[in-house]
Amino acid sequence: MTTAQQLSVELQQQAAATRKVLERIPDDRLAWKPHEKSTAIGRLGMHLSELPGGITRTLATEEFDYAATPFKPVYPNSVREILDNFDKTLAGAVGALEKATDEQLSVKWRARRGDQIVSELPRGTVIRNTINHIFHHRGQMTVYLRLLDIPVPKTFGPTADER
Repeated sequence: MTTAQQLSVELQQQAAATRKVLERIPDDRLAWKPHEKSTAIGRLGMHLSELPGGITRTLATEEFDYAATPFKPVYPNSVREILDNFDKTLAGAVGALEKATDEQLSVKWRARRGDQIVSELPRGTVIRNTINHIFHHRGQMTVYLRLLDIPVPKTFGPTADER
């Protein structure tokens, strides 16, 4: 099994837990946030749904320029929109990983902001960082759910709500 295939297996396994968390976002509370400086729960869910697309982009390009592609956050109108986007970006990432070779994963990939290089790492490391980014925001989302008194699904192990 190639490293790319191993990453694909891990992504798919973790996607099941991520989807369970996303499914618990309340449709009627998409604008809710725990603090004025926090991201709204709907926007956070959409960001989680967008992250697998970064894996596809990393495998399809040599770099990403933040200056050339200004960030435009998407605010969903429903949880269905978040889930549909997650399913779409996940399928793209899995498909790209299934075709990737270990040689492709070892090639350097750059993130830049105009002339400034933000990072330059092997594609495999960028993909691993993207999967870790998913874990980070999924954990953040479970805190949001807890604060809304919504049962938190298990991700790596049982929660106080699911044993």
